[in-house]
This record gives sequence, structure tokens and C-alpha cells, in this order.
Amino acid sequence: MRSERRMPAPVKAALVAASCTVALAVAGTALVRSLSKRRTLAAAALNETLPVNSAWWRARAKADGALLYVALGDSAAQGIGASEPVRGYVGILAERIAHRSGLSVRTSNLSVSGATVAQAVDYQLPRLAKQRPDIVTVSIGANDIASWDAVAFESTLAAVLDALPPHAIVAELPYFYLPGNERRVAAANEIIHRLCRERGLTVAPLHATTKRPGILGALTLFAGDRFHPNDRGYELWASAFAPLVDRRVDQVLSARADAANR
Repeated sequence: MRSERRMPAPVKAALVAASCTVALAVAGTALVRSLSKRRTLAAAALNETLPVNSAWWRARAKADGALLYVALGDSAAQGIGASEPVRGYVGILAERIAHRSGLSVRTSNLSVSGATVAQAVDYQLPRLAKQRPDIVTVSIGANDIASWDAVAFESTLAAVLDALPPHAIVAELPYFYLPGNERRVAAANEIIHRLCRERGLTVAPLHATTKRPGILGALTLFAGDRFHPNDRGYELWASAFAPLVDRRVDQVLSARADAANR
């Protein structure tokens, strides 16, 4: 009777390890493809909300209000990724202004999805010039990171800042997570701080605020496209502006009280 040859233990272990590696690689590839497909579908779904949000904000701009709040920016100011426009950071801040002041608020959201700083100069600033806002927030520049040009960014941002009222609140760029993007964001935020300091404008600490949750934020604070914030993400964004907006509301109310007592 012939005895079976046993496979040496080291060889057997190596084959098992190789099989596991192949299985994990196949599973990992399938997972990446699945996540990529889900992200693409989510991005397409959010793209369909662009005209919906834009129409919603245009309607809000026609409402009467004792205070005028103007927002400049891109898709984040439009609230793309939130369950409804009012749950974006501009909507949250508008409600905060109304609650703190006890007055009605007209919100003129001049932001445009996909806008760069240069596009804000061309489209949003001419519309801002026609208004006399009590509160202004600006969050622009995230769309400049993909094709980063520091010189162009600084010159166009200077044009935006020069057109703002002195009480405007300008946000840093948010946390981008990836090291390559973060290096560009750091350069952009240095420019934002320097130009705002030269003009006496207030800067909202959006980068520090959105960085605070760490990797957990990447998992819990974004919509399905993994780029735009979700409702919780926009609450975090609003918190970066909130103390500065509160201070501005108090200034407006104090100025109005002084004018009434003269």
C-alpha cells in the first residue's frame, strides 16, 4: 500500500496565505468598485438638486424681511447635500439670525454651484453691489483647489474682498482630508487670512472647525458623493460662523436702537 506524501507545513502555510491575499484583493477590488458606483450615483442624484435649491433660494430672496442677510459662495452655500436647502449652513444661519434678533430675515443667496473665486467676481459681486445687507457671509475657493494657481487665487480673492462691506464674515476653506489637497488649502487659507487682515475683515475658522472631528467626520458628515456636507456636516459649518454672526446681529440691533433714540 502506497503512503501519501504530505505537503511540507511551510509550503502549505504559504499557499494558504497566498490564497487569502488573492481573496482579499478580489474582495477589495469589488468593494472599491461598489463604493465608486454608489458615489457616482449619489453625485448624479445631487446634481439633479441644483436647480431645485437655486429656485428655492430665489423664492426666499423675494420675501420681505426686517433684516437682509446676503450669502456669497458655491454649492456649499446653496446647501447641496443637505436633505433640504434650509438645512444647509446658510439656511441654518438665517434661522439663527431671526431667532437672535426677533426680526424677520430676507435671505439673498447669491451663491452658484461650482463657482470659483473668479466666477464670484463676474456674477455675484454685481448683484451684491445692488443690495445693502445687514449680514454678509462668504465661503468661496473650494473649487479653485483642483486647478490651483496661487497668484490667480490671490488677485481674484482681493477683488471679492474689496467689494465687501466692512462687516462681512469670510470663511476659511474647509478641511480636505487628503494631504495633497490640504497643502493647497493651507496656501489658500494663508492668503485668505492675510488679505482679510489687511482689510479688517473677520475670518470664520471653518478649516479648524471641520478638521476637529478627524477621520470620523469623513464617515459621518458627508453626503453620498463624499464631497458635499450632509445635514450634520452643515450644522458643523454653521457653527464656525455662528459666534461671528451673533456678534454682527448684536451690532445691527445696537445701531438701530441708537438711531431710534436720537
